[in-house]
Amino acid sequence: MSNSTTADVLDGIDLAGRTVVITGASTGLGLETARALQSAGATIVAAVRDVDKTRAALDCETVALELGDLRSARAAADAIAARHHRIDVLINNAGVMATPLGRTAQGYETQLGTNHLGHFALTTGLAETFGDGTRIVNLSSRGHQLSGIRWEDPNFDDESSYDKWLAYGQSKTANVLFTVEAERRWGPRGVHSFAVHPGVVYTDLARHMTRDDFSAGGTLANLAVTDVAHGAATTVWAATSPELDGLGGRYLEDCRIAAPFAEGAEGGYQAWAVDPEQAARLWEWSQRQAELILGG
Repeated sequence: MSNSTTADVLDGIDLAGRTVVITGASTGLGLETARALQSAGATIVAAVRDVDKTRAALDCETVALELGDLRSARAAADAIAARHHRIDVLINNAGVMATPLGRTAQGYETQLGTNHLGHFALTTGLAETFGDGTRIVNLSSRGHQLSGIRWEDPNFDDESSYDKWLAYGQSKTANVLFTVEAERRWGPRGVHSFAVHPGVVYTDLARHMTRDDFSAGGTLANLAVTDVAHGAATTVWAATSPELDGLGGRYLEDCRIAAPFAEGAEGGYQAWAVDPEQAARLWEWSQRQAELILGG
């Protein structure tokens, strides 16, 4: 495992004149990422649920964003685009994990609706601000290995089938598939997308965890835990590293391009998360959902 921190990754990198949009920048990985990039000279735009909390933690521009509401996501995109003609980096960092069964404002399962659909509406709403050299960083997770997209019932309309970890895994797979299709669509014009596994970090994301999740046999048992400076390093690397110039559509972990999952090996990505047909299908499904709520 790499021991790099955000400071290590940014050594010698000057981000003056670059505009970076980060969701969920008020605490945890998002706040560490924002602070690190700001220290390298970037202008930070924090798209967050709690504007006052963010302003208390970081001196930056803020925009209100509720990812569980597609109208809020599109309004945030419009507000950002009205202030900035170009976005150099978009970091889709915010999310929820292993929540009880719930619904977003438009009735989607909470984790799929928040972690994927909200970011889909925000990102596509900002598309006109992307140019040659823009990077999009989507925080996924090794949790994507828990489930592909459940096409037969992605929103768990059959509530008896709900499993918080399958729902989380599906949403994290969606983050990788979104990365793959965004690269296919936008990569030819120099807009490159990456999916990131930050590692296991105790942040507010874990607020729905139970003792059983960490006990022997639990989903989170025996996982190595790291701090935010290391956990955010791969995000910062994805956003800034010259090693990734001209690349995209990749799943990253430990400040490197990950390999396919293999039995007995740690990490890696599942084939279902990088399947181009699944990626195109998810984009088309997501676009239909957005159009139903937001119009064409």
